[in-house]
Order: sequence, then structure tokens, then C-alpha cells
Amino acid sequence: MSSSAPDRGQWSSQIGFVLAAAGSAVGLGNIWRFPYSAGQNGGGAFVLVYLLCVVALGLPVMLLEVSLGRATQKNPVGAIRAFRPGGGWPALGYLAIVTGVGILSYYAVVAGQVLAVFIDSTQKIFSGQSHLHTLGPGGILLCFAAFLLLTLLVVVGGVQRGIERWAKLLMPLLLLVMLAIIARGLLLPGAMEGVRWLVTPDFSKITLGVVLDAMAQAFFSLSLGMGAMLTYGSYLSRRQNLVQCASWVVASDTAVAILAGFMIFPAVFALGQQPDAGPNLIFKVLPAVFNGMPGGEVIGALFFFLLSVAALTSTVSLLEVVSAFFIDELGWSRRRTVWSAAAVTFVVGIPAALAWVSVSPWSTVRVLGRTGLFDLMDFLFTNLSLPIGALLLCVFASRVWGLGRASDEVLSSSPRFSSVAAIWRFFVRWVCPLFIAVILLTRFLPVG
Repeated sequence: MSSSAPDRGQWSSQIGFVLAAAGSAVGLGNIWRFPYSAGQNGGGAFVLVYLLCVVALGLPVMLLEVSLGRATQKNPVGAIRAFRPGGGWPALGYLAIVTGVGILSYYAVVAGQVLAVFIDSTQKIFSGQSHLHTLGPGGILLCFAAFLLLTLLVVVGGVQRGIERWAKLLMPLLLLVMLAIIARGLLLPGAMEGVRWLVTPDFSKITLGVVLDAMAQAFFSLSLGMGAMLTYGSYLSRRQNLVQCASWVVASDTAVAILAGFMIFPAVFALGQQPDAGPNLIFKVLPAVFNGMPGGEVIGALFFFLLSVAALTSTVSLLEVVSAFFIDELGWSRRRTVWSAAAVTFVVGIPAALAWVSVSPWSTVRVLGRTGLFDLMDFLFTNLSLPIGALLLCVFASRVWGLGRASDEVLSSSPRFSSVAAIWRFFVRWVCPLFIAVILLTRFLPVG
């Protein structure tokens, strides 16, 4: 099946897809969420369970999304319609589109703040003073719009000339910056204590809560359930090895998360900070770490540049999911689509941006036990929409597409997959849905 829609594009190579898809998965979740989750859950114990969950949950669903995309050569809505045009199943595709807009609308707000901190830290190196004061509503909206514009400029270039070209530049750059920060941190006296804490599992700390947090981190960090991997998979040619593609993306994403741990915890332990500081580990503990080390201002600037790059590679994929829908289904040009999608996202994101201000009415609204519109949007789109989308995708593959046809799609370019195809089908049909259902249940039930 193929699409005749204009401006659809195709990856020029397997490495182009891997870097772009890994960039989609790598984001603030890897460099911000993974370290504080590891810090709160015992370090090495959490890392061990996380790696097991990546293999058992992340890789099977990743391969499923990519194979469905390549089989249909369509966006999430078109991919579902290709096998079940009637009934309620196309709603699964629309859920992915809505989720993409929803996540992008508040993710770009956070990314805009990271960009502002990077610019400020760079100015501080040369002037010795911080020029970043508490941003008001206007400043937050400006940062939000600026980051959304950066995202737009990448996506409007198309698959090869935009997304792939920038992924080939940004992803190696991200790796180099991470390695530079790791090398500097490991030179600090006492840094190896942090390394041992991160790589040595204390099995007594593996509780049900640790397992559930690791499952959630493995799932969310891979951008599963929002149509990004399906959309990126639709730009793959028939000759690309799907197993290799999916495996490299999962491996790259996981490696960045582990490197983030090595980037943060050796310095945290060396300078006497606490690893279990929670979500503030990056934004409050690390600045103190940077201030306490020689050359810390430069390292701090590099770190927030790294966060900006990671956020950009993720926002690009979110905008592309929405754009692919309008290009495929309505035949719009890429330029018209991207500008329109970015405009809609900005409008949707205005309340989230205003909720960032503590004095805003949007920051005090309380719904579903969440205080503030920002937290509510994060709960609805990240904690509910993503796992629901992935769960329904597994059911769709089992009941509608057929796991036999799904296996054939993978086997068409990955003949060695035949030795594990039955295991993969079992995981997609039973294991992954069960895990995802448990994750969904824990969104409402506190687990210790």
C-alpha cells in the first residue's frame, strides 16, 4: 500500500531513520525523568529493572508500530483505515493525532524555558551576571513561540531535507556534549561512588513500586502510543530491515538514558548532594553541582544546550505526526500543513504556558486530583493517552490486522526474524497489553 499524497517523502537511508526515530524517543524524559526516577528508586536496582522492561515491553511495541507504518505507508489514521475503514477503529488513529498536539502544546512550553536558561547561562559566562529573571506571562509565551518556531523550521524542510538532515547533525552533537560532561564529572574526587551506586543493584530495594516506575519509564521514554514511530516507519523503504531499525532505536534511546545517569550521579555524589531529590534534581540540584566545580559555568551552559537539543528532536516528531495526517488525508502541501499545525498547537498551548506562572488562574485549577492545568494536561496526554494508544494498538494488531500478517511484514525484510516471530506475537498479544494495563491502573492507584 502506498500514498500518492504530495510532499510525503522517504528516509534516504537506515541510519537516517534510526537517528530521527532515536531523536524522537530521546528527550527531556531521558535526561530529566530517568535520572530522578533512578535517584528515587535505588539507583542500580531501578536501572536493572528498567533494562528488562525495555526488552520485554519497549522493543515488541516499537517493532509493531514501525511495521504497521511501513506496511501501509500512511499516518496513524490512514494506517488503521487501510485495514478497517469502518467502525470505531479509526478513532485510535485520531487519538494519536490529538495526543501529538496535546503533548507538543505543553512540551514546547518546557522546552522554551530550557532554551531561555541556556541563553542566560551563555550570557553569564561572558558577562558574569544572570540576565534571566522570573518570566512573566509574556516572556513565557515568547519562549514557547520561539521553540515552536524552531520545530516548525525543521519539519517544513520535509523528511530528508528537514528532519533527517537535522537529526544527523543534532544526535551526534547530543552524544558529544553528554560525553564531555561525563568526562568532566568523572574527574571529580569521589565521583566513582556515584558510578558504583548507579551500576550496582541492591536487590532489597526492588519493590512493586520500583518495578512499576521502571515499566512506565521504559514505555514513555520510547515515544510509544502517540503515532510517532508509526509515522516515521511509514517513510521507510521496503528494503530496510525492520528488526535492525527498531532495535537500534531502542538501543540508542536506552543508551542515552544510561549516559544521563553517568552524566549526573558521579557529580552529585562527588559534591555531596542527594540523588533522591526528585523532579528538582535537574533544575535545582544540578545548578548547585555546576557552581561547585571548576569550570562549572561552561559545563552548565553545555548541559542546558544538551537539554534544548534533546527537546527539539522530540518536538519535531510530535509536529510531524500531525503534519503527516493532513498531508495524507487532505492532500495539503507540507508548508501549509506545518504552519497550520504549529499555529493550532500554539493556540492550544497558551493555557499551558500561562499555567506555568504561579500567579495565573490556570495554575490553581484542580481537576481529577491534579492542581494546575499544566499538570492536568501532562496526566491526560502522557499518563493516559499514550498507554491507552499502545494498548489499543496491540489489540488492533491481534484482532484486526492479524499478527500473522504483521509477522510477514517484518519477515519481508528481516528473514532471521522467523526464529523469534512466535515469541514476538505472544508478547504483543498477551504480555505487552498486560504490562500496559498495569501501568494504566497505577495512574489512579498509589503503589508503594
